[in-house]
Amino acid sequence: MAGEQLQVLNALDVAKTQWYHFTAIIIAGMGFFTDAYDLFCISLVTKLLGRIYYHVEGAKKPGTLPPNVSAAVNGVALCGTLAGQLFFGWLGDKLGRKKVYGLTLMLMVVCSVASGLSFGSNPRSVMATLCFFRFWLGFGIGGDYPLSATIMSEYANKKTRGAFIAAVFAMQGFGILTGGIFAIILSSAFNALFEAPSYAENALQSTVPQADYVWRIILMVGALPAALTYYWRMKMPETARYTALVAKNAKQAASDMSKVLQMDIEAEPQKIEQIEKEKAAFGLFSREFAMRHGLHLLGTTSTWFLLDIAFYSQNLFQKDIFSAIGWIPPAQTMNAIEEVFRIARAQTLIALCSTVPGYWFTVAFIDKIGRFAIQLMGFFFMTVFMFALAIPYDHWTHRDNRIGFVVMYSLTFFFANFGPNATTFVVPAEIFPARLRSTCHGISAASGKLGAIVGAFGFLYLAQSKDKNKVDAGYPTGIGMKNSLIVLGVINALGFFFTFLVPESKGKSLEEMSGENEDIEPQGEAELSSSADRRTVPLA
Repeated sequence: MAGEQLQVLNALDVAKTQWYHFTAIIIAGMGFFTDAYDLFCISLVTKLLGRIYYHVEGAKKPGTLPPNVSAAVNGVALCGTLAGQLFFGWLGDKLGRKKVYGLTLMLMVVCSVASGLSFGSNPRSVMATLCFFRFWLGFGIGGDYPLSATIMSEYANKKTRGAFIAAVFAMQGFGILTGGIFAIILSSAFNALFEAPSYAENALQSTVPQADYVWRIILMVGALPAALTYYWRMKMPETARYTALVAKNAKQAASDMSKVLQMDIEAEPQKIEQIEKEKAAFGLFSREFAMRHGLHLLGTTSTWFLLDIAFYSQNLFQKDIFSAIGWIPPAQTMNAIEEVFRIARAQTLIALCSTVPGYWFTVAFIDKIGRFAIQLMGFFFMTVFMFALAIPYDHWTHRDNRIGFVVMYSLTFFFANFGPNATTFVVPAEIFPARLRSTCHGISAASGKLGAIVGAFGFLYLAQSKDKNKVDAGYPTGIGMKNSLIVLGVINALGFFFTFLVPESKGKSLEEMSGENEDIEPQGEAELSSSADRRTVPLA
């Protein structure tokens, strides 16, 4: 009986890949498509916001967002995401995955539209309302992380579970790519319809009044994919693992999964009663949890935290890096809408050549070489390429070497996505007990967003030039782009070493990883089992 599993859960573990798997990937994945679009589209329009609302008459350069405003606009959605991950992660374990799944999506739809409708009679009020709605947009996005990961892990089979969860997360790449492509199309259309001189030729006329519509439309379009998938989210049944192991309703779990798998499944209420009697229902803050999963939670939180410092620094501030090496022309040589086009084109190229392929390499190989190997390899190469950029940084700034810089920079993105950016999302959905799975994933993801906030706020200041004459308006001097990249390289190296705390879950059932199989073992047989027998059911 050791390791015996409910029939409904075993049926899910051994099920062949079916249409419902792909349906679940699309439904959960469209949430992540929206997440990425909404989180990263702000970096496409921050320079435009500076030109529109912070123009200084007679200045040699176009207006830019003041440091505190820029930090708030870039980082407030991340703060909301962190709060949402913790709250909805906990709620997903208390009320069920499905009950709160639609709520997060509606929050994203409403706040995406509201962000674009940010109102006010002066720059301060427009930025305040934008930040308010982006915080709540982030709150909804935050809920999507633990819920989507948990739902996909609990629906998937053992053989391809990693690929299915990674495929949901990989929709982020398409979200980033779509944001860039849409910004290119929109800015091209506006630039053709409303021609304007460069800032150097005529500072005031370089930003046409219609430019105010550009950033609003870009932000609002993020509501569409989320709205389109709401109906299908509401039709998904609750996961069998929540219904059986947490809600203790064997009949409902068997009924739901019989329809999904199109086969007859026995309800087994007697086993549910057995679980209730014998299972040690330890809590998150118990000694038992600390012994079984304490190091695992430390591993998932620390690696996600370290990854996101580097990943979000790179993503949100690509435009600054590309400007620093001259890949995007000086701001004064372009009009406002043309600058949006140039930034979007650069970020889209990175997404197309490295971000999207990296995600799908993970999908292809995660169930072949395992989560641990991919994460270790990703952190290793991120470290190597970051130092390769940072140490000879002056070499890369020369015009003849710029293409080489972009290639190296792209490779750091490729190995982030064919590496820890995907695996840190997958593993927390696999290694914790069902009753704490969503909560622990939310804690791990929130740790990541804390890292993203450090990256988003810190990199703004760190990357400023050491020369007072070269810093952006309103900023103090920093340590420069070269030293900032060295710091990111060190952070990636730390991520490599913390990966050794994370267990490998390839090919194992969720109950085997969490120790829940052992919990339902009858007392009599447990006493007769040898120590060797016990080792066949890992506590991890």
